[in-house]
Parts: sequence; structure tokens; C-alpha cells
Amino acid sequence: MKVNMMHGAGGEVMGELLQTLTKFTHNNAGGIGLEAMDDGAVIPFGGENLVFTTDSHVVRPIFFPGGDIGRISVCGTVNDLAMMGGRPIALSCGMIIEEGFDVGDLARIVASMDEALGEAGANLVTGDTKVMERGALDGIAINTAGIGIAKKVVRDNGLVPGDVIIVSGTLGDHGLAIMAHREGFDLGEQILSDVAPLSKMMEKVLDAGTIHAMKDPTRGGFASAINEMARKGGVCVRIKEEQVPIRKSVKSAAAMLGIDPLEVANEGKVVMGVPAADAEAILAALRSHKYGKDATIVGTVTKGAHVIMETAIGGERFIEPPMGDPVPRVC
Repeated sequence: MKVNMMHGAGGEVMGELLQTLTKFTHNNAGGIGLEAMDDGAVIPFGGENLVFTTDSHVVRPIFFPGGDIGRISVCGTVNDLAMMGGRPIALSCGMIIEEGFDVGDLARIVASMDEALGEAGANLVTGDTKVMERGALDGIAINTAGIGIAKKVVRDNGLVPGDVIIVSGTLGDHGLAIMAHREGFDLGEQILSDVAPLSKMMEKVLDAGTIHAMKDPTRGGFASAINEMARKGGVCVRIKEEQVPIRKSVKSAAAMLGIDPLEVANEGKVVMGVPAADAEAILAALRSHKYGKDATIVGTVTKGAHVIMETAIGGERFIEPPMGDPVPRVC
């Protein structure tokens, strides 16, 4: 078998590759291991729960409607920390830059990273830079790693029957913004990436009530995230189609491109399962922040297996885990 683009797309095919990439024998020091396959690792240290994560970014194009590779490199790592209940403290940045890359563009990227760090309340504390010869790299690749502190650790495997499923806003914005831009569609400001740091919003949400499980629906989109949460929790999730928030412009662009908006990446959204009794308080906390103003309940958790969509016309269908994100190089 050879590695192909689908192996990096966040779906079932990537899961096959991870079977190889996670076969480390030295991965359980002090009870810390890869077995949870969550957004990051929780490291007990000095009475605190340190959360640690890392992410690499190869988005194309590097500047896109609503963001750029700099913003996404900070937000991706900050959000992975936030999905585990972590308040971001410090990030590292490793850049691999192609010979001939425009220094003006590099300055724009750094300024964008700085702005996102300010929003998140985090600092960049260390880094590394390498330059490769022209043609050996597609412009620039950025890796960021981050550490945070979690008062309440949240995993993606904690769904229980009786929970309600909440999404923090409209789905499919990032992936469709990237794809429409690549295809040369002039949609003006109709579709913008949702790339945003969610840490400040999630601090308010974590104080508002109990969260049993949460995940940011990046590669593979909502379909991938909710299937992983259901599978890890050993439960069935029922989604009501009419309650799923998708912008009309995103629906139209997805139909034109033949893409399911539930399968494309989001970079500023969260999917969570919460006790029904806490749902309204958590919704209020989400909606009080600019990145959660469109938050809504989209479904419920029951006993069983699979993710089932209750359609607008009264039928049912499975929401299958995608083989991979239909839009490659989105983050």
C-alpha cells in the first residue's frame, strides 16, 4: 500500500493509516498513552491537568476568504486544547518555507497568527524555521503545538443516552469557502471560512453546565466527528435534519459542487453532547459569544449504534462516516 491524499483527509481511510502511525511501544509513560486517540493528551502534573496537542497545516491556498494559513495554524491547536477543556497557555511554531516565498506574505501570516493568539489569550513561546529548495514544497507548511490547563477534562467518548447534541453554529463554511475559491467561483462575501479560536467561548460554556463529550468537526466535517463520538461512546445518535444549521449559500455551493456539507471541514465550530437538563444554560453561554450566536440543538443520544438522520420528509437515513474529506488540503 502507498500513501495517497485520502490518507490525510480525516475519514475512514485516514483511520487505516493511523493503525500504522500509532504503533509505538514507548507511549504509556506514567499512564499517558495514545489509546484514547482524542484531540490531545492529558498529563497530570503537580496537581494540574496539562493538555498537550500538536497540529500541522498545509492549507491551499494559503490566503482564502475569511482567513489564512497563519490564523488556522493557531486556531487549530487552540481549539484542540479547548475541546478537552483546556485553557491555552503557550504554543510553539515550526515553519518549513519554500525558497522564493514572498517575505511580505510571510509578514501577513505572522500578523494573522499574532491576532489569533491575542483572541485566544495565549502566547507563542518557541519555534523553529527551515527552508527547502524551490519546488520541494508547496509554499509553506506550519506546525503548531500547544499546552493548556484544564479544570474540567472533557473527552470525545463520553456520550450517554439522554444527552442532547449541540452544534455551536453553521456547518460546512470553511470547506466550501476553500473549494469555491479554488474553483474560481466569485461568490463575494457569501461564503467565508469560520476559522476562529474557541477558547474564550468554551471557558464560558464549561462554567455553564456539564459537557459529557465534545469535538471540533474539522477534517471529515460533522459526519466524521459525530460518528466517532457515537462509536467511542457505544451509543446511537439521532439527528433532526431540519435543525441542522447550514447557510443557504453553503447549501447552494455544495449542491453545485456535488459535495455533502456535513462532510467538509469546519474550523470554528464545536459539536457537544450535554445532559438535557443543562442544555438551555449551555446554549445561552454559547449564544452570548460571537462565535456561538447560531448555536442550536440538532439531535439526541439513545441506546444502540450508528448515527441516524431523521429527514425533513419524515424518513430516516444513516449519516455514514466519510471515507475522507471531499475537499483536500483544507487545514
